[in-house]
This record gives sequence, structure tokens and C-alpha cells, in this order.
Amino acid sequence: MAILINEDTRVIVQGYTGQIGSFHAQEMMDYGTQVVGGVTPGKGGINHLGKPVFNTVKEAVAATGANASIVFVPPPFAADSLMEAADAGIEYCVAITDGIPAHDMIRLKRYMRRYRAERRMRLTGPNCAGTISPGRAMLGIMPGHIYLEGNVGIVGRSGTLGYEAASQLKAMGIGVSTSVGIGGDPINGSSFRDILELFEQDPDTDAVVMIGEIGGPQEAEAARFFRDHMSKPLIAYIAGLTAPKGRRMGHAGAIISAFGESAAEKLEILQECGATIVPHPSHFGPSVAAVLERRAK
Repeated sequence: MAILINEDTRVIVQGYTGQIGSFHAQEMMDYGTQVVGGVTPGKGGINHLGKPVFNTVKEAVAATGANASIVFVPPPFAADSLMEAADAGIEYCVAITDGIPAHDMIRLKRYMRRYRAERRMRLTGPNCAGTISPGRAMLGIMPGHIYLEGNVGIVGRSGTLGYEAASQLKAMGIGVSTSVGIGGDPINGSSFRDILELFEQDPDTDAVVMIGEIGGPQEAEAARFFRDHMSKPLIAYIAGLTAPKGRRMGHAGAIISAFGESAAEKLEILQECGATIVPHPSHFGPSVAAVLERRAK
């Protein structure tokens, strides 16, 4: 099994005919993802990359049965595109777009609350690498060839550190069930806790790698969820041990502003809650291998 996406997921691409949307749509199709069409307002009725283009998400869903979307829409218009996807009945959406204004994300999250939880679109991102269930489907911008199919879940704010973890695991013959990028912005669609809950429920995920960084309370919340509700081991890395307080480092959300938001404080909370700590980015593979070996005994 996998979480969020699999070989049956039917995907539309919002911002389909643009340069970036076109490139990554083709990459996803080459990987084997069921991309069934795309949306570019004003270009409905044409074919692009062998798939139909629609003016609205609602039209695309009605014509193709799509249940997932990936968004490459420029930042000023991205929140409206995400709300459109939510209204059209999309079940899972990945927002790749970087630079969506924080007040737009607040407006979007408030908008999505009009739907009951069971009918509410699940969103990951913005400013993320996407989601991949190796060998099944890719809904993102990651290099698919570095992921081996297997039983370790990955969830992270940093796309490149997620790639590093997957590459090291593959080199050691360890596969991934699903890798989820939740994005590096201060306001995102899904938290670490949300994704850990899905991995805990997945019978084919045996352990989870969580890649966090400075800024925000999400890693601490995830640590407490792991302590209280998870039976599977959590292997955690937190980037930014040397980052100064009050200065943004990389991602928009990577800024320390309160207690519990520095890397050292997050690592302390994770250790207290029983997580295995990855000491350095070069140790993802050995750390996971050691945990899996102990679990197998």
C-alpha cells in the first residue's frame, strides 16, 4: 500500500500549458502517473502533451474523473486555483508554487473549513517537492529514479533533504512506501502530525523518517503525537542547528521566533518523546537501517 497516491490516482495539472507545468507533467507521465488532463483558463478545448486541456477544474473533473491535482500556478493566483480545486471535489492536491502570500494561505485554509472533514480536500504544500509512492505514482518535481519501492515513509519540509534520504536508503537496498513534502512555508496545508497519522494507519509502512527544520511548532507537535499515538519507529533529522534567532534561513518558515522553534530545542523534545535522531544528513541510511534491524529482532 501507499498513502495519498497510488497507481489508480487520476491526476490533473493546474497551470498545465506553462513551461514548468508542461515539463513536470511530462516527467510524471513518463514515471507512469495517470495524468488525465490539465487546466489553463482560456485554453480549454485544445490538446497538450496528448491530454485534454480544460478551462476550469470542475470541467476537468467531470470529463476525466480526476481525484488529484498538482498546482504550478504563479503565486498571485495560486490560492484561487487551490480553492477552485477544493470546490471541484478534488480529494488530494499538491501545491508546488513557492511564494504564495501568507494572508492568501490563511484565506484558503479558512475557505476549506466550509467543507466537512470527510469531504475536505487534503492539501500538501505550498513550496514543496510533492509526493511520490515509488513504482506507483509521482505527484511532484522530484527525480523519480532515486526512490526504491519499500516500507519506509518519508515526510519533510525540505525537498532536497528528502531526496538525500531516499538516495541513501536506495543505496542500502531500503525502499520507500511514500515520500511526502509538506512544504517550507509557515502556513501549509498539512502538518507533520497529519502525515504521521496516515503512515501509522498504513499497514505497509514499517518506520517513518521525519525531516524538520528550525521555525514553527510542527516538529514538537509531531513528537508528542508519535509518543502518544504511534507504534512505528520515528527517525528524525532537524536542520539548522547553527541558525541564529530572528533570521530566516532558506524556507519562508525557517525562522526562530519562540521557545521550542530552534533545532536544538526540537531535537530535545524529539529525544524525550522516544524518536531516533539522525545526527548528520549523511547518516539517514545507517540510522534507518539500524532501526529496522532492531525492529526485526
